Amino acid sequence: MAHHASDDLPPTPSGNTFIQPLGPEEVPAAVALLARGMRDNPLHLAAYGPDERLRRARHARLLTGRFDVAPTLALTGAFRGGVLVGVCGAAPSGTCRLTTAQRLRMLPTLSRLGPAAAAHVLAWTGTWSRHDPAEPHVHLGPVGVDARLQGRGVGTALLAHHCRRLDAEGHVGYLETDKPENVSFYSRFGYAVVAEETVLGVANWFMVRTPSRA
Repeated sequence: MAHHASDDLPPTPSGNTFIQPLGPEEVPAAVALLARGMRDNPLHLAAYGPDERLRRARHARLLTGRFDVAPTLALTGAFRGGVLVGVCGAAPSGTCRLTTAQRLRMLPTLSRLGPAAAAHVLAWTGTWSRHDPAEPHVHLGPVGVDARLQGRGVGTALLAHHCRRLDAEGHVGYLETDKPENVSFYSRFGYAVVAEETVLGVANWFMVRTPSRA
């Protein structure tokens, strides 16, 4: 699984949070953290069902498969005391949509989710894909903070790092979110809502960020 560094900048401290690219050996820990941190997302409840452990297991399986077929996805980690506490994924411009071959390689992963969950994931990801901007962009996601540390500045440190990179390279940023509180959070970093749609009965927001010229 040859994931690339999210940038060529040195690791950067942000308060007591240390931000640095993740290597291939850190991907399993990143998957486990994202599955824990995103377990209660509204779309995950709708797609995977009410059982918390099953939601975590299914999303971990989906992420592992997605990362396996999309080696260009850059993963950045937030560390506190040497412990991974947050993860930010970003797909470089032109790489966020899976190719036909990549979609075929995802089929075994989807089948292991179970028929209902697989159908839900296909409906969810299909709707998200239709909203992808035509213009070149860096696609943010997945983003997750370990459940026990949410609301303590880890996500802020990750997003600040990500947006500094967007500005340095002049890239447009794009993301989707199914959590209304995330809309205001991402707005703080310059993202603006460009579309809304209900997916599996859950409100979703699609947001774009133009690079700062300052």
